[in-house]
Amino acid sequence: MIYFASDFHLGVPDYRRSREREDLIVKWLQQSSKDATEFFLVGDIFDFWFEYKKAVPKGFVRLLGEIARINDSGIPVNVFTGNHDMWMFGYLEQECGVNLFKAPIEREFSGKKFYIGHGDGLGPGDHGYKMLKKVFSAPLCRFLFRQLHPDVGIRLASYFSHTSRNANYESDMRFLGEDKEWLIVYCKEMLQNQYFDYFIFGHRHLPLDVQLPKNSRYVNLGDWITHRTYAVFDGSNLYLKKFES
Repeated sequence: MIYFASDFHLGVPDYRRSREREDLIVKWLQQSSKDATEFFLVGDIFDFWFEYKKAVPKGFVRLLGEIARINDSGIPVNVFTGNHDMWMFGYLEQECGVNLFKAPIEREFSGKKFYIGHGDGLGPGDHGYKMLKKVFSAPLCRFLFRQLHPDVGIRLASYFSHTSRNANYESDMRFLGEDKEWLIVYCKEMLQNQYFDYFIFGHRHLPLDVQLPKNSRYVNLGDWITHRTYAVFDGSNLYLKKFES
């Protein structure tokens, strides 16, 4: 079994509720690891993350410990950066053994072709965010942010991260129609040049399983703030499920 999940957004809206969500995620990982051959955590694991040279955001030790345990047991855990936690620079790879990806990847399982990524910045529109992502990804921007004391930098960035997420909450809860869902448009454009059986994305926060041309499927993994959804591939079919604790 291959498991996919995204958008845990640990750290919000407060410590208590984030810890409760973290406990659920750890429980899901523990149960899933009994038959898993691989995990894909497809971005926005944290609502904010920045790795200073000698410091990382406080907390999340239960999740990080479970990821390390799974990797140590021989089950690969693949982590993707998202728009909220793009500033990962090696800590999770070194301490937890994850494979880290900063862009979508192509994989093949049991003869099925997968295109996997967080989903931010793909497709038409959202030009403001695409420009902002380039700025945030620039070495100069990272250098300047690193000059801030972690108490200041993490608090400041967390504030803007929360504000951005809250501003998009209502639109995240509604399906906008295939012509306005940027990731669906992106998948259809991709299919004109290259075939994939499954497009797996996060970012959207809304669980979606959409039939595309040529018998392809777009699956959005939803989130764990509201939906607690994930996907599993059993070697023949992909299923979108809800975790029931």
